[in-house]
Amino acid sequence: MPNMTFITPSGDRVEVDAPIGLSVLEIAHRNKVELEGACEGSLACSTCHVIIEPEWYDLLSGATEDEEDMLDLAFGLTQTSRLGCQIIMTEELNGLVVRLPAATRNMML
Repeated sequence: MPNMTFITPSGDRVEVDAPIGLSVLEIAHRNKVELEGACEGSLACSTCHVIIEPEWYDLLSGATEDEEDMLDLAFGLTQTSRLGCQIIMTEELNGLVVRLPAATRNMML
């Protein structure tokens, strides 16, 4: 089974199994990794913002316009920022590494 690594804001690395077809958000929740996902993956918030390690970023499909609009609301946006709900695990992404930002901004509160 593929795996992936979350790097927490404190720098801890959490390696987890990453079933093909699940989103990074779903994988985080299955493994009790603190990634909010307030809209439960419906692309209505930016609380599942993750920062993709640069060596992995080009392997991802491009962000849609809707995702880019939500990313504009994310705290600490970077050049390799994406929404965890929009990254679907594939065999090609085996070993994916993402960082969790230090904070999130939930516009729904």
